[in-house]
Amino acid sequence: MSIELLIENYGLLAIFLGAAFEGETAAFLGGVVAHRGLLTYWAAASAATVGSFAGDQFWFFAGRYAARWSLVRRLLERPALARVTRLLETNPTGFILAFRFLVGLRTISPVVIGTTRISTGKFVVLNAVAALVWGQLFTALGYLFGHGIQQTLGHLPLHRHLLIAVGAAAVVAAAALALRKMRSSAGHS
Repeated sequence: MSIELLIENYGLLAIFLGAAFEGETAAFLGGVVAHRGLLTYWAAASAATVGSFAGDQFWFFAGRYAARWSLVRRLLERPALARVTRLLETNPTGFILAFRFLVGLRTISPVVIGTTRISTGKFVVLNAVAALVWGQLFTALGYLFGHGIQQTLGHLPLHRHLLIAVGAAAVVAAAALALRKMRSSAGHS
């Protein structure tokens, strides 16, 4: 089975699951694949949006109803807990809309929000709005990146195109992590 056929058959499921559990890379690659015409842009962006929404709802409900699970307890013991709590107390609505865009806070944030008095209804609505923006943004970035690669390097075989996209996503993630560590170190000095 070719990679193209795998993507056509399972690509939306992969984007959905990737957006739910990993995040930006899955949505970004969905945009690259959409640029190649293997999936429609709207299908890829919708899978990223729904996956992001579902993943964050899962973690919110884990915080609300399963705080005794060892996985949830481990998440709540992370050093990021203090930062999430501070941001959430300062501006709950803004934080709920923004947490998925903040490096290192994507998984712990909905768990922490689930442990608060913020209503489920409020979280569902704000989560849906934020997931819609997030899914469209990262899928569009992948689509534009795919277009840029094609303009720069020509029409590459799909596996090379995807390898370049994964490499670019890894570089961006590493740069964001390094920036976060530098900020953290500067804050402790």
